[in-house]
Amino acid sequence: MRIASTVAGLTLATATLFTPAAAYAADQVTLAKGHTDAVDVHHIDGRLQLRVNDDTVSPAVVRDPADVTFQVLPAAETTVPDLPSFAFLGAPGTPIWMLPQVQDPELLWPGWNTTKLSRGVFAGDKVTISLVGVDGPGDVTLFDTSSLGVANVKFRSNDGLPDRLDVPVHTHAHAGWVFSAPGAYTLKFQADATLTDGTTLSTGPVDYRFTVGADQAAVGLSISGMSDEHQAGDTVTLQAVQTPQGALTRYQWFSKRPDDAGYQPIEGETAASYTFTATRALNGTEYLVELYDGDTVAAAAEPVWLWVAFPPEGGSAAKTVTATISETEGALVISVEPGDRTVNLPAAVLAASGDRWESSGALQPVTVTDTRSAKPGWTASGQVADGFRTSGGDTFAGGYLGWTPAVVQQSVRQGALAGPVAYPYGTVQPHTGLGGSAVLASAPSGAGLGTARLDAALLLSVPTDTAAGTYTGTLTLTAI
Repeated sequence: MRIASTVAGLTLATATLFTPAAAYAADQVTLAKGHTDAVDVHHIDGRLQLRVNDDTVSPAVVRDPADVTFQVLPAAETTVPDLPSFAFLGAPGTPIWMLPQVQDPELLWPGWNTTKLSRGVFAGDKVTISLVGVDGPGDVTLFDTSSLGVANVKFRSNDGLPDRLDVPVHTHAHAGWVFSAPGAYTLKFQADATLTDGTTLSTGPVDYRFTVGADQAAVGLSISGMSDEHQAGDTVTLQAVQTPQGALTRYQWFSKRPDDAGYQPIEGETAASYTFTATRALNGTEYLVELYDGDTVAAAAEPVWLWVAFPPEGGSAAKTVTATISETEGALVISVEPGDRTVNLPAAVLAASGDRWESSGALQPVTVTDTRSAKPGWTASGQVADGFRTSGGDTFAGGYLGWTPAVVQQSVRQGALAGPVAYPYGTVQPHTGLGGSAVLASAPSGAGLGTARLDAALLLSVPTDTAAGTYTGTLTLTAI
């Protein structure tokens, strides 16, 4: 009996891919670097509210403005340019502290956001955001520039307040925030709207605290992302959170299993986040992270514990399938362990570019075994042909999911090579992500004999107008 060299139809269910709604956090924080929707307008239980969408952590969280201090770092200091179109900022060469309209990764990037408001609720599908007061040592100006470099002032404190700005729903925007002097400021923002039935709503003045040009205090470090309990197979993403957020970016993650004498560094994990798969073997493991200034530990977080649930009780049955394969023929098989057949990506967060929701995770191991003595070589590929959908019928194409393949382990002289990066549609052109067949790995003719373990880093990237929800899709893996 000849064994076919192609095994197709192996699928992975991909769940909880996209849930942009951020959790609410009530701790006091200082935000100094990264993206945040400082003036984030919500309509909840018939009330208009102002919140802060904190995208400096992953996943993003929603905060009360009273719990946030916005830090304008000393690096924001610049001077008024010698251009007539910027005369509203003062005399050329005058010192100012500016958070620019285009993101600078070394500074805070605040904006305003109405993407959480539904269409058809407000008259004209718009709300009004106003700067109604400024208390501080200098003047405050918010402005943006056109593609031709023409400045357009949105809010300006030195010529009288309030200043009002009509903002359509589903708007996400950024501007330059300029402070004329260092020190502590309180900006009072207010949102107003009229419902389609004529009812008027207002948040009233809401205080936003800014510290401009001041040196940061000692950094505190904590870990977010650990739930009270995880299920085996869950993707866990731990995030190091600096308070206040500073310029240091080198970390080291450590783990300590119940039987370990002490904490062990996790090799290669030196970024602000650490992602791994929860297993019962890791139950009770402690994780901590340290932040470094050169070779000196600048801050260390309190450890967090991983608790992994026992598998559900109940009976189970298994069958043993035995096949006899001719030694001269052999077979090519692609397989996934049962516990790895569901991939749960964390809730999507706003990308640094501000125009896409993104989430990342790991494919989890895929095994290719080739016992064919002729060694014809093989190619393993994947495709999300039918896209993703919610239970309510919202959809997006499979091409918005991409991957970066890797060969994790292989037999001696097997010669397997990882496939090229498949970028999500719309991020790098020309690319269609996993909407079309994308190579995970391959072995050339004359090689491939043995077993290879493959994996891939997944990246989901969809436009910000994608409907919120939990999306599910099927990734079909094929070896030929």
